[in-house]
Amino acid sequence: MMSVARSFANVMFALTRPRHGRLAAGNASAHARGLRTPPPSAPVSWGLTFIVALFGALLRIVRLGEPRAVVFDETYYVKDAWTMLATGEPRDWPDSVVYDGASVSPNIPFAAGDVGGWLDSAEYVVHPPMGKWLIALGLRLCGGAQHVYAWRIATALAGVAAIVILIRLALRLWHNMPIALVAGYLMAIDGVGIVLSRTGLLDNFIMVFTLGAFMLLVMHRDWSRRRLVAAYEADPDAKPPQIACSWYRVGAAVLLGLATGVKWSGTYFFAVFCVISVLWDAWLYHQAGYRRWLLNAGLGSGLLAALYMVPLYALSYLATWIGWFIHPDSYMHDWALSHPGQGVAWLPPTLRSFVEYHRQMWQFHTTLDAPHDYKANPLTWPLQIRPTSFYWEKPSGHPGLCSLAPKSECVAAVTSLGNPIIWWLGSLCALVAIGIAIRKRGDWRIWAVLAGFLAGWLPWAQYLHRTTFTFYSIVLLPWIILAICYVLDWIRETCTPAPWHAALGCVLAVTTLISVFFYPIWTAMPVPYEFWLSHMWLDSWI
Repeated sequence: MMSVARSFANVMFALTRPRHGRLAAGNASAHARGLRTPPPSAPVSWGLTFIVALFGALLRIVRLGEPRAVVFDETYYVKDAWTMLATGEPRDWPDSVVYDGASVSPNIPFAAGDVGGWLDSAEYVVHPPMGKWLIALGLRLCGGAQHVYAWRIATALAGVAAIVILIRLALRLWHNMPIALVAGYLMAIDGVGIVLSRTGLLDNFIMVFTLGAFMLLVMHRDWSRRRLVAAYEADPDAKPPQIACSWYRVGAAVLLGLATGVKWSGTYFFAVFCVISVLWDAWLYHQAGYRRWLLNAGLGSGLLAALYMVPLYALSYLATWIGWFIHPDSYMHDWALSHPGQGVAWLPPTLRSFVEYHRQMWQFHTTLDAPHDYKANPLTWPLQIRPTSFYWEKPSGHPGLCSLAPKSECVAAVTSLGNPIIWWLGSLCALVAIGIAIRKRGDWRIWAVLAGFLAGWLPWAQYLHRTTFTFYSIVLLPWIILAICYVLDWIRETCTPAPWHAALGCVLAVTTLISVFFYPIWTAMPVPYEFWLSHMWLDSWI
């Protein structure tokens, strides 16, 4: 990994060029108003993007079937996905089964390839079905639940897709290929990103859907900017063109509906992203020189966008529940028939059952306060204070790296701990970025940095009593990295090449070394106990 990082740094140093001079005279006024047009996508930029994505794919897919065990909440999501693939809906599983003459958890034979032990009764699930359908797709394409790697291939591919999207997003924001590649590289080597890509859980899907939606909204902003500048330069006194409707916003609404179809926390992203997008519209009207820019954005762009984005978002979410609607033996499908006059009485029976099911899901999510060893206060997520232990076992013998210490106890672990330097530096850079933006005034990109924090972290402050886990912070990871990129871009613009290269090199070198060190405990490699313990820098990490 170090040699890859060194080569990567050399490529980026070669690509780096300090900015000098101004745009051509014809574009000077637009540049002064901050209306830069992103450079066209060149084959070389896509080539570099896919090289970084391929590197991230190797970290996620090699040994994807290890550990050969049901890891953490895979006991819910993978088994739900398998029964959905087989019967159309999630099915209950027995509490215990007889396997090799002993009463054991059904997870043990399931991991061994005996995957047919579900019950006929529908299971009560507390998350929408979209993420489990994606896991089911991976199961279908890779030969079924008998193959452990098939449980996780969908989340692995989602993690790789996120690397590609983040690189292209950073390129649009900063128009600088080295910074964009840094963004993708940090995404590729981070521990939370790697662990969630190598485990059959849901949160990686929310992250990639919301990141993709945000990318589309930034593309909408670029399209709107070009449209407004061209119209104003043609006739400053004419009515401003409409920028509320675009296919980019259509796509964003659909992706955010699908994100909510994975977990309801996607709702926060829809609300925050829509507000930020409308604020960007307002600022573009203002930058282009139009009067009544706030009114144009609020009543024109905002209201018109809401008229089609909200229905699209809702329909996309409902589409993820098609299986529930078409299978009469789905959980609570016939609740209305057995509870006449209860619930929302004016709705048709099936919709009344659907709403009641959602009410029960809401009650579960807002009242869950059961004790758990790895419960983590949401306010601590960006600092990775209490990571989640997904897996910890003591393999027999001394396989793998354990052979280097034959007298030591051998352990294998999967700890959902982010690269500490990436998360700690990113949290600091988020604060520094706010200060830089205040000083620069009018830099719209600060909202691109803060969007993920506002949508993926701040809303959890109202649920401090809830049982939550640090791995939920995977949705923050792209924005943690964008905060680092924001500060790196500021260094590039304000300093000579030497400090810029030094900052870039330090970030790459230190984060790479840390990821090399932690990779074994992200991927269940058998290691000596003392080696595992050396990673527990904080007592709360154990």
